Amino acid sequence: MARRMQAAVMRDSRLKVPLIFAADVIHGHRTIFPVPVAEAASFDPDLAMRTARMAAFEAAAAGIDWTFFPMVDIARDQRWGRTMEGAGEDVLLGNLFAAARVKGFQGKSLDANDAVMACVKHFAAYGAAESGLDYNIVDLSERTLREVYLPPYKAGFDAGAMSGMASFNEIDGIPSTGNPWLMKQVLRDEWKFPGIIVSDYTGDEEMIAAGFAKDGKDATRIAFLAGVDMSMQSNYYAQYLPSLVREGVVPQEVLDRSVRRVLAVKQMLGLFDDPFRRIDRKREVARSRTKAAIALSREAAQKSMVLLKNDGDLLPLDPARKIALIGPFASGQHDLNGPWVVYGDNKQAIDLATGLRNAGAANVTVTQGSNVEEPLAGGIDAAVAAAQAADVVVLAIGESENIWRSPKRWRKRGSRSSSCSRTAAASRWKVR
Repeated sequence: MARRMQAAVMRDSRLKVPLIFAADVIHGHRTIFPVPVAEAASFDPDLAMRTARMAAFEAAAAGIDWTFFPMVDIARDQRWGRTMEGAGEDVLLGNLFAAARVKGFQGKSLDANDAVMACVKHFAAYGAAESGLDYNIVDLSERTLREVYLPPYKAGFDAGAMSGMASFNEIDGIPSTGNPWLMKQVLRDEWKFPGIIVSDYTGDEEMIAAGFAKDGKDATRIAFLAGVDMSMQSNYYAQYLPSLVREGVVPQEVLDRSVRRVLAVKQMLGLFDDPFRRIDRKREVARSRTKAAIALSREAAQKSMVLLKNDGDLLPLDPARKIALIGPFASGQHDLNGPWVVYGDNKQAIDLATGLRNAGAANVTVTQGSNVEEPLAGGIDAAVAAAQAADVVVLAIGESENIWRSPKRWRKRGSRSSSCSRTAAASRWKVR
């Protein structure tokens, strides 16, 4: 598809400006790595750089020039459904991982056929949404904004990221997509950022719902004059920018500067020299899920695990013990890749039940207990009974692969929390 689209543009368009293909490559492309917040728990920025490098190695061969990652939003409210995409709550750690991921994706040179342009997002303070509700307002002092929330974005841009994404949220009542103080004063004037800014998915259109723009044309005017170079998905720029320029509402020189920035990143990516440099089916197959990639995924998973305590030297588990494996993630390959996976395949994952048995555990009882987000009839009673009959309980719980989609999901945790508490009460030894 990418080859056909690019060929049509290069054959039929007037100026022959190549397309740029973008995708969400968040924690792996074909080979899946731990979710970003788990990877940050390794406290190993070099690991993050290597997993990003491998993701770019795979994605670039599939025709992807640009990833909408890294997400560097500082997140201090666990109710926010997109916390898993970033590096957590610490500013220093956020800075280090932002820079590492940018360097990993972009490599030594953006025009290489294994380099993918990084996009630092979501500018700015998207993770500070009140009550953890996605798209909600952000109410911060400028001091807190500058000392806590802005540094990871700057670290990503300083590492060489040539694109950024405007966030959905408002700051002081002004949506980031239409905020010239953020996009011009901070980003362009203070930080000297030379790259492009893209809206989030229909970010310009969202300003209408927020009451900040009266219609699509007004939203286009506000976003473009604020400094957003590209509009994602709404089609507003294509629809309204020509008339805004003809009417003099958007000065021609402002349009020219924005166009030059977009053309410049396409040039950096080598697309004018070879529009097809990242579109190669044979190379895509050869680079997908190599032995080195799978080994790196295992290394990242091992380094991302956090052991809180090990009472009585319970770990490593004695395979001769009777193990009750309980929870919605105990068996089955659903959800195992985690949220925000576009190109990975859950069928390639190994579930816990299979993994334990492969490791030599001969006496494993599997009980679901509950669904990921909803109760399961009789599930908790079955889980308690399994726990009482076992020497050790392994609780397999976590977030669904769709947890990021709706903050309302945080209100549906009763089934799982009840299962955890009653199972814990029924067993002396727990491994979570």
